[in-house]
Amino acid sequence: MLFCCALSQAATPSGKASQGKLTLFQGATLIDGTGAPPRADMDVLVEGERILRVLPDAELAPAVRAKAKAIDLHGRFLMPGMIDAHVHLATPPNTRQAEAILRRDLYGGVTAVRDMADDLRPVGELTRASLVGEIPAPDIYYAALMAGPDFFTDERAGQVSVGGTPGHVPWMQAITKDTELPLAVARAKGTWATAIKLYADLPADLAARITAEAHRQGLLVWAHATLYPAKPSDMVAAGVDAISHACLLIREPDAHVPGWNDPHAPVDLTKFRHSDNPALARLFNEMVRRGTILDATLWAYSADTDGSTTMPPLPPGSCDDTVGGEITAQAYRAGVPIDAGTDFIGDWTDQWPDLFHELATLAAKAGMPNDAVLKSATLISARAAGQQRDMGSIEPGKLANMVVLARNPLADLKNLRSVLMTVKRGRIYTRNAFVPLTKDDITDR
Repeated sequence: MLFCCALSQAATPSGKASQGKLTLFQGATLIDGTGAPPRADMDVLVEGERILRVLPDAELAPAVRAKAKAIDLHGRFLMPGMIDAHVHLATPPNTRQAEAILRRDLYGGVTAVRDMADDLRPVGELTRASLVGEIPAPDIYYAALMAGPDFFTDERAGQVSVGGTPGHVPWMQAITKDTELPLAVARAKGTWATAIKLYADLPADLAARITAEAHRQGLLVWAHATLYPAKPSDMVAAGVDAISHACLLIREPDAHVPGWNDPHAPVDLTKFRHSDNPALARLFNEMVRRGTILDATLWAYSADTDGSTTMPPLPPGSCDDTVGGEITAQAYRAGVPIDAGTDFIGDWTDQWPDLFHELATLAAKAGMPNDAVLKSATLISARAAGQQRDMGSIEPGKLANMVVLARNPLADLKNLRSVLMTVKRGRIYTRNAFVPLTKDDITDR
């Protein structure tokens, strides 16, 4: 009886748009994310949290116009909400920092993120809080990690498994040839993960078996491009949905890839500096055939990350954003779908999403044109997260996840910093309501 009464008295979540309520985003220049050219004087009619209609303003019936709350966007640009396809919100867990970064993302136009394996206990709570509007944050889609036993001596495995044994918690499992895979995948699925992430110390045949079982149980599979010893072509042949890190593709031409704990001989990076490596050409052709997404994470390999507290510095002579950019350029020209993910937390003084750094790097280092970069941050990243039916473009039936800009992002990616408002699931977050981050927001307490 008490349970019943508590439910009956519960308030409507503040972050959810009222069902049946009509909002008209009127007269914008629409960049809809489908690849169509921008269209001027367009309307987007939203009912609750979903897009009802997209049409020229002149074609909207007066009766519909009279019923809707109108937001005048003449002279403004309207594009899909952006998606950061590679974040880590809880390695180690720091809820204050995660909420601050998510708030910065949302008020900068990012309406969803793909968390690539963490302590899923706090990530699950952040996901719920965002969904019901308790915190201003993008929606979160996350992975449970699987790797070989040798990985779980890594310090990070302990950080995300407090209270349990690394490798033996549902969100971080050590897998061997003797593992009962249906049960292991079911345990991971019980965390409400969208995907399994394959990380390290896995041979090709075992990676393929995990992938097949995950797909059978309705989960996506996201993988590091090289698992040591499995190489990128092994991952693609296994049928994974996305592979991460352009710089991990440098192992593809090798006849033998060492194990996770074996010595890793340096790679001759000159083989990749002209975007014409023949081994990668074969790999990319197969990725195009299968629709495998490349999660390039170029910014994570740049000099910007030298002072990072979230990842180790790159050894001298290792793959960097220049080499990774050439690899990504070759992939782009081959037709490989490339998402936009950061895998790094920028300086707290930057008041814009970390994603903007990745977009700029895709343009500068991989030579991708602005329209392709925006597609990476919207429709392709939605595919990477398994959410393309609901996100990534402005179309009827999809969630009302949109960004209003004062200036045209196709003309200059820096214009993404002209955000006036973000719309997530039909709710409006105006940029002038954003409270800038402080050092306390990103510091352990």
